[in-house]
Amino acid sequence: MSTQCHTGQHDHHDVYEAQCPCRAMLDLLANKWSALAIGALEDGPLRFGALQRRLQGISPKVLTQTLRRLEDAGLIERTVYPAVPLHVEYELSPLGHSASVPLRNLRRWVEDNLDLTTASAKPM
Repeated sequence: MSTQCHTGQHDHHDVYEAQCPCRAMLDLLANKWSALAIGALEDGPLRFGALQRRLQGISPKVLTQTLRRLEDAGLIERTVYPAVPLHVEYELSPLGHSASVPLRNLRRWVEDNLDLTTASAKPM
């Protein structure tokens, strides 16, 4: 499906076209850690440590990279509070909230259907 491009960068958006910038956003949203970070932030802002505890298995380096990519894409907002020690919170932007809906549905589908897939028989 193709839609008109409102940014003026090209005539239309079509994720199936090799040069479409949509692919970068699809790559970001399809990333496991991005999808989980967005889900973890659905209920409200979290500090880095709380987010890392929620996303069991993510390293601090990968979490930092993921949060930067999501912030650069406009999906999350980072707020720094002038306190000692430094207090930083991450929360979904309005655009991030809109992306969280289909990602929530995908996470639920995975949890509900994993046992029916061949992937459930193999450790990842």
